[in-house]
Amino acid sequence: MGLGTIFVPQPIIVLNSKYGHHPNGRINNKRISLRMKKIIITGGAGFIGSHVVRRFVKNYPAYNIINLDKLTYAGNLANLKDIENEPNYKFIKGDIVDVDFINKLFADEQPDAVIHLAAESHVDRSITNPLQFVITNVTGTVNLLNTARHAWQGKYDKTRFYHVSTDEVYGSLGETGMFTEESGYDPHSPYSASKASSDHFVRAYFDTYGLGTVISNCSNNYGSYHFPEKLIPLAINNIKQNKPVPVYGKGENVRDWLWVEDHARAIDLIFHKAKAGSTYNIGGHNEWKNVDLIKLLCRIMDKKLNRPAGASERLITFVTDRAGHDLRYAIDATKLKNELGWVPSITFEEGLEKTVEWYLANEEWLNDVTSGHYQQYYDGQYNNR
Repeated sequence: MGLGTIFVPQPIIVLNSKYGHHPNGRINNKRISLRMKKIIITGGAGFIGSHVVRRFVKNYPAYNIINLDKLTYAGNLANLKDIENEPNYKFIKGDIVDVDFINKLFADEQPDAVIHLAAESHVDRSITNPLQFVITNVTGTVNLLNTARHAWQGKYDKTRFYHVSTDEVYGSLGETGMFTEESGYDPHSPYSASKASSDHFVRAYFDTYGLGTVISNCSNNYGSYHFPEKLIPLAINNIKQNKPVPVYGKGENVRDWLWVEDHARAIDLIFHKAKAGSTYNIGGHNEWKNVDLIKLLCRIMDKKLNRPAGASERLITFVTDRAGHDLRYAIDATKLKNELGWVPSITFEEGLEKTVEWYLANEEWLNDVTSGHYQQYYDGQYNNR
């Protein structure tokens, strides 16, 4: 995929280990210039992945971006219609669980970096089918690590493996406190357990082999292209159709919410500036009880749909809580702010209004993804609870 005579000054990336000098001698403290040629972004047709792909394609025309996605129910190439014909973008359909495919992909494409977002990510689905989460999130991640380790042998200081993870690996908080990068892992669902395991493997490949890895753990995301099994887009869609809005338990579970485009910006920054072997928490310092969030969303929807005040709130329906439902998550992103200068760019109210406006303006996208198989899943998951 040629780029002609395009030239963009390349960022300086600092790579060093937490030990100062890795015991295998592959990484040290010196500053080096890492000139990226080709980056594989796994899960790039998904919610967060599509925003990361779009940002890298648009902001780095000298990079070749390969979007690797299996296109499961949550992967949708319609998420990237606006950049699908860009000269530095390429889509490849494939499964990270397929070792032979991954080996051939690396041999054919010769990537310099991987940004790994491909994952099974819905907690309810993990409770129904935990083994699938182990296969995709653990085995798939180790397949990528193994292939990268062999393909990049002798040049770990010029390559990067960035693993995108979740705050759910830390477990649940009480009424006070926040998760930091030093918090112990205490996963409570098959999903979070699978992500915790994959995090441990990524760190092990840094410690054991010297592979140039970084990890980020992010709080709940919201924004455009979010698959409507998740709380906010599900509520928007149901409110629009005057259908019940299911809320688990009494709605008292607390989450820290971050606009997805701010997450993509943080990933960009960490990818280019983080030290190898490091971990960063990404969060919005924006905690909301589920029921309060839904009530805010109802007020915004009433305004956008010209409904009487309080009309949408009457749709809220409390359903039986799910197993292992963590009470509260809260992320301390101080390290990311102090070391790399990242802070969220908009308030939650602003981001939520932008999100509502996007879904109301993109009915065709929403209708396409809420048809067929998804509707069957929704009926089985929430009806009669």
